[in-house]
Amino acid sequence: MQLTSLVIARIGFLLGALLIAFTANAQTEGLRVGVVNVTRLLEQAPQVQSAMVGLQEEFAPRQQEFESLQQSYQENQEIYQRDGAVMGETERLDLERELRDGERVIQREQNELIEDFNIRRNEELGAIQGFLLQEVQAYAQAEGYDLIVADVLYFSEGIDITDDVLQRLQAGVSTDDGGS
Repeated sequence: MQLTSLVIARIGFLLGALLIAFTANAQTEGLRVGVVNVTRLLEQAPQVQSAMVGLQEEFAPRQQEFESLQQSYQENQEIYQRDGAVMGETERLDLERELRDGERVIQREQNELIEDFNIRRNEELGAIQGFLLQEVQAYAQAEGYDLIVADVLYFSEGIDITDDVLQRLQAGVSTDDGGS
């Protein structure tokens, strides 16, 4: 008798588990899932490319000033190497001090330029990431997706919507520049 009730309990448990599995499967059959590769969007979206061109243009004058500073330093180094042995002691010491100071200025200017560029780049990328998120959401809603996942370990090409989102972004280039 105990064995029969144990078998009935197990059969009931299995039937319940199967019922739950079938219910879950029925709920997900109509589920439309897509995957978007955010890294690829950030590399290929025209809005990102135009923002980077804008940053290059914004920092071009500072880059030219920095290159001019380097050129002046290099010219002083060449003078020191060429004429250092025949210079008077005071003149040679002054030039050595000028070279040490110039090296520090170049290092400081380079660090500031890189830091300022990185800050501006991160600001631009932050704004563009928000824009891309909105575009992916708009695409998903327009196409009837229930779930969009970003950067997963594995997915089949059939659910990759990155190309579709990129096409949408390219079509919108003339109407929206991505917040930059």
